[in-house]
Amino acid sequence: MGKQTSAYLYALVAVLFWSTSASAFKICLSPERLNVPVLLLLFGASLVASVVLLAYLVLSGKARLLNTLSREDFTRSAFLGFLNPFLYYTVLFKAYSILPAQQAQPLNFVWPLTLVLLSIPILKQRIKRRDILAILISFFGVMVISTKGQVLSFRLTDPLGVALATGSSIPWALYWIYNIKNKRDEVLSLFLNFTWATVYVFILLLIVGESKALSFKGALGVTYVGLFEMGITFLLWLKALKLAKTTAHVAGLIYLVPFLSLIVIHFVLGEIILPATLLGAILIVAGILLQKH
Repeated sequence: MGKQTSAYLYALVAVLFWSTSASAFKICLSPERLNVPVLLLLFGASLVASVVLLAYLVLSGKARLLNTLSREDFTRSAFLGFLNPFLYYTVLFKAYSILPAQQAQPLNFVWPLTLVLLSIPILKQRIKRRDILAILISFFGVMVISTKGQVLSFRLTDPLGVALATGSSIPWALYWIYNIKNKRDEVLSLFLNFTWATVYVFILLLIVGESKALSFKGALGVTYVGLFEMGITFLLWLKALKLAKTTAHVAGLIYLVPFLSLIVIHFVLGEIILPATLLGAILIVAGILLQKH
């Protein structure tokens, strides 16, 4: 099997795992299902991801890289870990606790365009006419989903949920902007970020006093999110990018996630996928693709 074929296989498996994430989030967070609190879900999932990434570092012989880290490296990781996973998933999980999964998932997918917008003031990048058009197309897709197709009414089905789902793209985009100059091993960086996030959530749990004993099913749900939204799936995606001739060869597969997610949401959660949701997802992805090509 050639490297490019292997890259596609790793990427497709990662995409399939990520396509189940929205349903897993909703199952964990829904009061009618596992009823796992937002912070507890993030704490458990981040801890699981940290363990998976540490195990990979040990097994691959990269654990020794921990000894090469400077104080500046730890400080940088503390900042990046605050943006993602801590802030990003806190906002995202809260959005999923409010909105139907079919709304939260595509609304969260606007982050590439948020990245473009934030790059203007932070990286001093110039925005092109095509970028403006792409943003407008994706924004219209957001409105279609948020209003369930009643765009002219300008009535959002849940303003807070919509704000959180789209707003989660801000810490995610900021994470990538400030991670541009990071020259450390990718897995090592992810391990440090998740470890810091676990510490942050633990401290926040102590402050707010949000703690409860998880049921066995709840623990399984949290573990699933930690393994297949975070730890293992990130490793698969990084492996795919490493094996590919160029990142463009596999990066395009990520745009399958919103549509595959809707299929999983329908069959696993039983949500009836609205035509407005599908149209909105198409518009959001179309805008992203226009901006990238």
